[in-house]
Amino acid sequence: MDIRCRKTTCLYNDRFTCKAKDILVNNNVICSTFQKDENKKDVADITKHLFEREPDFAPQRDSKTLDIKCKANCLFNHNGKCVSNGITLNSIKEKPYCVSFLKD
Repeated sequence: MDIRCRKTTCLYNDRFTCKAKDILVNNNVICSTFQKDENKKDVADITKHLFEREPDFAPQRDSKTLDIKCKANCLFNHNGKCVSNGITLNSIKEKPYCVSFLKD
């Protein structure tokens, strides 16, 4: 599973890859696992322009080692587990929204 996070100020964000042990997307489609790291600066999201400049991504994680829970009314929510092929968390405003969300 491809897991990308654009919330660069998160404690668990390592070059657009989430390093948390588990992820919880709540019923408002927001990542509840997000913890702001005051020592990290909010860097420009260059993942939006993949064809102009290649981002420096951290290595992908095996989804078997990451528990992705979901409470949203989403097509990919199967009994509280995310079954999507990949998720992306956006950096819109203050909260990291799951942009892979598809209403069920």
